[in-house]
Amino acid sequence: MPDLSITLLQVDTVWEDIDANLTRFDRAVEQIPAPTHLIVLPEMFSTGFTMNAQRLAQDMAGSGVQWIRAKAREKRADVAGSLIIRERGRYFNRLVWAKPDGTLLTYDKRHLFRMAGEDRVYCPGKERLTVSLNSWRIRPFICYDLRFPVWCRNWNNAYDVALFVANWPKARSGHWKTLLSARAIENQCYVVGLNRVGKDGNGLSYSGDSRIIDPEGTVLFEKAHAPVIVTHTLSRKRLKAYREAFPAWMDADPAH
Repeated sequence: MPDLSITLLQVDTVWEDIDANLTRFDRAVEQIPAPTHLIVLPEMFSTGFTMNAQRLAQDMAGSGVQWIRAKAREKRADVAGSLIIRERGRYFNRLVWAKPDGTLLTYDKRHLFRMAGEDRVYCPGKERLTVSLNSWRIRPFICYDLRFPVWCRNWNNAYDVALFVANWPKARSGHWKTLLSARAIENQCYVVGLNRVGKDGNGLSYSGDSRIIDPEGTVLFEKAHAPVIVTHTLSRKRLKAYREAFPAWMDADPAH
């Protein structure tokens, strides 16, 4: 089976300025040095993590989604990131996943961060998403979802990579790093966590700490406190060998 290359864009975002962020991420995408299968953007990459949905939300025909679709076509790679979407008078923190042929897949954030009032502005998602890419199965999640292992549970190896896009503040970076490792170990899968850097309009600082972790819990890549554009290749052989040598997944409690 083929390996999988994933490119992470750990970038600062401009507070509540969609056009400026699309320009910034244009430049970041231009710096990707080699072909890749998947390009990953942070949570709410076009605005920062804001509750100002009424002013900033776009529909699925808006510039943010069209930008993602255009970049997938241009780079001949899948592109995924979350942004604020308005649909039938409601707001969603929605991960949009574009394929080079123009296909769009979506995942709405399930767990809304009540400490910031996200649950009072946005509607929670109800369905998980699993995306097929280069014979890999990838399941995306958004930020606060990371704290909820039942929602992330990899029943019967239903996916190979758990992908978390985030705006996770520096003050809780220890939780971020520990929970990413836990999700990799308990689910016997690769975990990819992409976070932003910089400071937002609420004065919160973000240290990045983006990570790629293998199914045994080994950290394959990490970067803190600075922007970074990195491509890392995940080994199918490594995943298959570990699941066969240590098949703890076979003894997992049944899904509920």
